[in-house]
Amino acid sequence: MLWIIPVLFGVCLIVFTLLHLSPGDPVVQLLPSNYTQEQYDQEKTALGLDKPFFTQFFVYIKNIVLHFDLGTSYQTKRSVTSEILERCPITISIGLLSVIITVGFGIPIGVYSAVKQYSAGDYIITTFTVLFAALPNFWLALMMMLLFALTLRWLPASGLATWKAWIMPLIVQSIAPICMTTRLTRSNMLEVIRQDYIRTARSKGVSERTVIFKHALKNATLPVVTMVGMQIGMVIGGSVITETIFAIPGLGMLMMAAINNRDYPVILGSVFFLCIVICIMNLLVDLMYAFLDPRIKAQYTLENARKKLWAVTEQTQKPKEKEAV
Repeated sequence: MLWIIPVLFGVCLIVFTLLHLSPGDPVVQLLPSNYTQEQYDQEKTALGLDKPFFTQFFVYIKNIVLHFDLGTSYQTKRSVTSEILERCPITISIGLLSVIITVGFGIPIGVYSAVKQYSAGDYIITTFTVLFAALPNFWLALMMMLLFALTLRWLPASGLATWKAWIMPLIVQSIAPICMTTRLTRSNMLEVIRQDYIRTARSKGVSERTVIFKHALKNATLPVVTMVGMQIGMVIGGSVITETIFAIPGLGMLMMAAINNRDYPVILGSVFFLCIVICIMNLLVDLMYAFLDPRIKAQYTLENARKKLWAVTEQTQKPKEKEAV
């Protein structure tokens, strides 16, 4: 948890530096085409861009730490925090639903592919996972829009007005993670089911279903949990393309508009929010390890027992030292 602080600070510093080094002037975006130098200087002073770089960065960090203030948008003159809070529920909803779809399809398909290794189904699954994992999200989104929205007219092309409008964005966001989860589950299951304790369980007459889902799958899911936790960050970060193509009013579309308008506070605030989400998901993944792997839980338990034993030993030794003195 303490490592989150330097990570957030480093991300803010890198993004802040890149924005100030990037071409384009946010002041020019706010002024008419026939602006004067006086108008330019006045607007630059009002935005605080006339101050030195490190002064601007220090003020930005101070506002975050003391007031959790991510600044004010140059374009809308609204608080960046309020704009992010308005948009993030849509993006997070798409991200969580895509994770549920990934887990619901990727793990069972990967288990089936591992159990039926070298079968026709295994070859078909392996081929399709390699194929769809290589497809870019933007190309898949455009092809689905062309087929299902324009040609067949089964699904709406933009927005989230009805439940049908959620289908294409969720498929686009989930197809690559499903392929990666399937391949990772398959490779880990193949490694686990060849272990000695799996042979022992089968020799004792344990049913194949119990061997696969109780003994093998639990030990094969640690890398999968790591990837699924990282997927939420990737989905939210990659929502810029999906939300722009499908015209979804989420955090990704907000970031795209801010980048086009050189709206620095919105870009910084959005990246800062994404960094917080990714750090929290990494923390939850680390905590999940203790519940899935008894060896990790035993390690923490053993470490606590050693600390308690060391404290008790120190307490018992101090009276003896005083008596000796």
